[in-house]
Amino acid sequence: MGAATTRVWLSALVAAVATAAVGHAQAAEVKVLSAGAVRAIVTDLAEAFHQETGHTVTLAFGTVGVIRQKLTAGEPVDVVIMSDAAIDETARQGAVVPGTRTDIARTGMGVAVREGAPKPDISTPEALKQALLAAKSLVYVDPGQGATSGIHFAGVLERLGIADAVRAKTRLVPGGYPAELVARGEVELVAHQISEIVPVKGVTLVGPLPKDLQKITTYSAGLAARSAVPEAARAFIAFVARPAFKARFAGAGLDYRE
Repeated sequence: MGAATTRVWLSALVAAVATAAVGHAQAAEVKVLSAGAVRAIVTDLAEAFHQETGHTVTLAFGTVGVIRQKLTAGEPVDVVIMSDAAIDETARQGAVVPGTRTDIARTGMGVAVREGAPKPDISTPEALKQALLAAKSLVYVDPGQGATSGIHFAGVLERLGIADAVRAKTRLVPGGYPAELVARGEVELVAHQISEIVPVKGVTLVGPLPKDLQKITTYSAGLAARSAVPEAARAFIAFVARPAFKARFAGAGLDYRE
């Protein structure tokens, strides 16, 4: 290798190393607090975002109530993903930057049974009532945790007039995927958001709640007011909202249509 060629090769190598070092130095850690309803898809997109940008995304999931508590406590966070109403309220309170709300998903509530089990009729409020009364056991998210689905389903039981009748056979969980209890055969029936039923193996979605009892929730992302990396956080919000990902959201039960 001649001297001139060697110099060119070394210059190119130095430039490449310098570029990589700069890119690494600029890479940020984006801390995301998210409602569990979008857990599966956001986890996948966080990895895709890292591959594209070099930014690392740290995810924590919980009910809307738990997320709001963490925001109030001043927990470090860059992006918040909650129901649209919760994002708007926290923006008014100064915890989320006003004008940054970006709607990313829409889901309804449904009922599921263990894979292979008979599907009860839940097509009407009366049919749902009879199915719940007939079920040996039931699970949903504890409304005391501030869970969107739990609060709503507790109200459904009251509207159907069977809250007391099913209380003894009902299990309440603090969050996560209650459908996993159905998959393991511990509980017969689960009522939860469809997007948190679809990812669970071993269960079958019976269908959505009847229209008169349905709860459709729009989930939105917002920039946390205390974000340490607002530019990277904004980039992540824009990334998950890309039209190209709409089909993936739909496949995850996050494009609910009546």
